[in-house]
Amino acid sequence: MIEKKKLTPLVLAGIFVLMLGLSYASVPLYEIFCRVTGFGGTTQVANNAPKIVLDKVVSVRFDTNVNNLPWDFKAKKNVMDVKVGQVNKIEFEVLNYSDELTAGVASFNVSPSSFGKYYSKLGCFCFEKQELKAGEKATYVMTFYLDPEMVNDATVKNLEDVTMSYTFFSTDYYKQS
Repeated sequence: MIEKKKLTPLVLAGIFVLMLGLSYASVPLYEIFCRVTGFGGTTQVANNAPKIVLDKVVSVRFDTNVNNLPWDFKAKKNVMDVKVGQVNKIEFEVLNYSDELTAGVASFNVSPSSFGKYYSKLGCFCFEKQELKAGEKATYVMTFYLDPEMVNDATVKNLEDVTMSYTFFSTDYYKQS
């Protein structure tokens, strides 16, 4: 049998290794949690469109912001009325009004946050580095649908409008982290 004096350091070392492992696993586990639950307005990424389109219509508002970039960023339509289950495309216009090459990355969230798990993107420019030359204008497209499963969720089935918010951050912002 192991003596108590030898067992205590082994137990403490085991706890230390466990805590270290959990700290490394926390970021991917949190990301999985957000994707599955839609926590914090995290939207879903889909590979296929739903097979059903409902008559229920939801107004989707598009909010655009820029953080530390000399860019003008806006949605071509501020509001779209979409049928639940129908695939939709929205275009965003971006203009670099500076006199040099700049780069940014877009992040997003949906509000109310409980709706995140029903907002599914088939294609998006999010989280990809976008570069614009001085004075260059670009159009980016997001393809999405609202999951028909939302009508089975009492917390969101009566929603009539949601807001999809995008923010373009300078890639320099990510270098500082």
